[in-house]
Amino acid sequence: MTLKATPLNSAHRALGAKMVDFGGWDMPVNYGSQIEEHHAVRSDAGMFDVSHMCVVDLEGANARDFLRGLLANNVDKLQTPGKALYSAMLNPEGGVIDDLIVYFFREDWFRLVVNAGTAEKDVAWMRQQNDATGSGLTITQRRDGENSIALVAVQGPNARAKVWQVLPQAQAATEAMKPFNVAIVADTAFGEAMVARTGYTGEDGFEIGVPATQVEALWNALIAAGVKPAGLGARDTLRLEAGMNLYGQDMDENVNPLDAGLGWTVDLASERDFIGKAALQAKGQQTQFVGLILREKGGILRAHQKVIAASGNAGEITSGTFSPTMQQAIALARVPMDVQVGDTVHVEIRDKKLAASVVKLPFVRNGKVLAA
Repeated sequence: MTLKATPLNSAHRALGAKMVDFGGWDMPVNYGSQIEEHHAVRSDAGMFDVSHMCVVDLEGANARDFLRGLLANNVDKLQTPGKALYSAMLNPEGGVIDDLIVYFFREDWFRLVVNAGTAEKDVAWMRQQNDATGSGLTITQRRDGENSIALVAVQGPNARAKVWQVLPQAQAATEAMKPFNVAIVADTAFGEAMVARTGYTGEDGFEIGVPATQVEALWNALIAAGVKPAGLGARDTLRLEAGMNLYGQDMDENVNPLDAGLGWTVDLASERDFIGKAALQAKGQQTQFVGLILREKGGILRAHQKVIAASGNAGEITSGTFSPTMQQAIALARVPMDVQVGDTVHVEIRDKKLAASVVKLPFVRNGKVLAA
């Protein structure tokens, strides 16, 4: 199978990146030291090629009404152009087709950024619903072909200042910008740029979209400004410390968002109907989504390990790693409803049952350890 490549593939190879198959994409896992890349994001500024993710533009007079029915979160929260919202897109059974960010630019223009591995499925589902509802929208994926947009995430306490060195035109539009907002900056050295104060690391920063033909020049300019390239390895440890779900690992089409710790993104209070709402109301929440810190030596926490509560009821780890920031083994897990924060549970690791503490997520945010 031929792997797909982002427009930055040659730049990664020029930097000596270790490349891996990531869901059919040829992506950098690290550039020499995953730990150094992780710490760079927590203490200074690092950047990730996220061009394998897919920008999807929804255009038309009925865009808001369409998204009201498509997404579990309520796009009516987006009343001011330049606002962003995190949401799940569900199937009729309440399972997560994908988690995504939606950006509001005009009443007839909303932009979604969806996950790499689900992009084709997502766009097909949106087009199916567009036809079924007669919404008449133009749905354009902007990852492949002409007019494609490449994405770079710059994250860390110094990320914004270093981005402004490279994109000085963006400073006025973004200096007072709060998290989960976005601006379109027309005349940068790299063409029109979408600059969003969003990210996947628990640190401040921007996710930047520019024409794919310009992204290598942007990448090199950010390196010159002192931003450290970081690969998928650091991206995973950072997001896990931040308690952020990974699609396909912590949730999928067989897991509803209430059981994946995403209840805060689901609007069940308003009268608005959306795909999957009836199923969520019928099922309710069956499990809790929590953090675990391993308290005994002898193993690393990994996905699919069994978690045994004091009651004898069992859950399962969905993601696990060794935290570079905390220097402890940590995990995300779905556990029975009778488990409480502060409880001790036991994780089956090979032939051992090792004690772990149940903690509230996130583990780390803005460089500070919040769970101990």
